[in-house]
Amino acid sequence: MTALLEVSDLVRKYEVRRGAWPFGQVATLQAVDGVSFRLEAGRTLGLVGESGCGKTTTAKLVLGLVPITSGSVTIAGEPLPPIGSMEWRAIRRRMQMVYQDPLGALDRRLSVGRQVMEPLAIHGIGEPKQRRDKALAMLDAVGLAAHHFDRYPHELSGGQRQRIVLGRALILDPQLLVCDEPISALDVSIQAQVVNLLLDLQQRLGLAYLFISHDLRMVRQVSHEVAVMYLGRIVEQGDPDRLFAAPAHPYTRALVSAIPVARRGRRQRLVLAGEPPNPVDRPGGCAFHPRCPFAVERCRVETPALRQLGDGRQAACHLAEELPKSLAA
Repeated sequence: MTALLEVSDLVRKYEVRRGAWPFGQVATLQAVDGVSFRLEAGRTLGLVGESGCGKTTTAKLVLGLVPITSGSVTIAGEPLPPIGSMEWRAIRRRMQMVYQDPLGALDRRLSVGRQVMEPLAIHGIGEPKQRRDKALAMLDAVGLAAHHFDRYPHELSGGQRQRIVLGRALILDPQLLVCDEPISALDVSIQAQVVNLLLDLQQRLGLAYLFISHDLRMVRQVSHEVAVMYLGRIVEQGDPDRLFAAPAHPYTRALVSAIPVARRGRRQRLVLAGEPPNPVDRPGGCAFHPRCPFAVERCRVETPALRQLGDGRQAACHLAEELPKSLAA
């Protein structure tokens, strides 16, 4: 079966200057390093990891918003065309992005209705009346009323703004939504409403989601599969229930152990020492070994490949089979 989205060995490098201009030396920062995954229609891939690990850069590479250094992105069997080409504009209709800050994603000078209709005008779809009718129908689909059509973003709540952003993304009938921290700027009660809306839209429309978030509990709730990133690489990937119950990679173990629990003493916390390494100065071997409490000499000299484990998951750790299987205290 052909995947809706297939990413293979995706790499993105940036040239950065180290030291004061003009005397600093030019170095290479590898923001994304060999990322590969598949996403089928109607399913959700959750992408988690610390800030700066390459999640948002991966999302932008998938959509063609930044150039790919090497690797490939395939949409329904078609390679992603060169950025800015007519073919790229056509295929971008099938992929849309939901941003973290809904107020920042909207133009405060334009009414809600004009902004929801704007994608139709950009792609030359329909006449003005048809666009208005479709925009009103889309507002209803995302749980808003017709009287919101002539309002402005500053007149709406955070949850209503995120619904507008969703409606604007969905009005072109995309197959893939890239959700980059879509609930982190919202109150907890509103987060649940937006997540329930996303799940309902996925069930009704068969959408595929690439869901990026720091909230691991929410990722577990919405995802069919979870990928954990560290310093530009996927270090573990698999079924969310198995991954959260018995993490195979020490980094995943540390993330899961930090999830708050209802009662004290039910989980043993794995606290990491230090900060993530500078991506310009990657450590040799496993990039996680300077912070890993289980690291051995092999971890310092040999980079682990992402490999299949016996339970269907993938992990990039030399000691994946040797670590304790449970997080219970």
